[in-house]
Amino acid sequence: MSDVLSGKVREQTGKVATKAVRRKDEIPAVLYGLKDNLSLSICSKNLDTILSSKGRNALIDLDLDGGKQRKVIIKEYQSHPLRETWVHVDFLEVDVTKAVKVSVVVNLIGKSAGEKQGGLVNQVTKSLHVECLPDDIPESIDIDMTPVELGQVIHMSDLSLSDKIKVLHRPTEAIVSVYLEKVK
Repeated sequence: MSDVLSGKVREQTGKVATKAVRRKDEIPAVLYGLKDNLSLSICSKNLDTILSSKGRNALIDLDLDGGKQRKVIIKEYQSHPLRETWVHVDFLEVDVTKAVKVSVVVNLIGKSAGEKQGGLVNQVTKSLHVECLPDDIPESIDIDMTPVELGQVIHMSDLSLSDKIKVLHRPTEAIVSVYLEKVK
């Protein structure tokens, strides 16, 4: 199930129009993908609510000016470097019957056995590129670190994901390792 986000089509574009949108506590956005490309404005609070409950890869029903809803995902976004506010959002309209390529965050869960022995964790890959249907996009990929020993490396091939999700990395590519720092 996807969440509904309301948006308004913007006729005015450019720096002045964008600043006017932000003054109204809205976010300038663009929509592209299956149909036409549109400039939009959306409510920042509504987007925050959806993303806090469903994550960055949420499938969203975008309702434009009370018309037909479009299924979208967030393809790119910009946030303010100092304030925790949105600057701009790119929405990609998707066909729910066709696979999409997205980036999914990798979370390390727990403290590894190697860490308890004085080892250091090196997370080589912070996010994975995957391909799946829009309804099957995971919020994140969690890796249980508790059984990982000193000197052990977790590779892409070690992941146990749903058959519906295809990882777009080489199977031998490292995700995380636990190593002992050499004494100088």
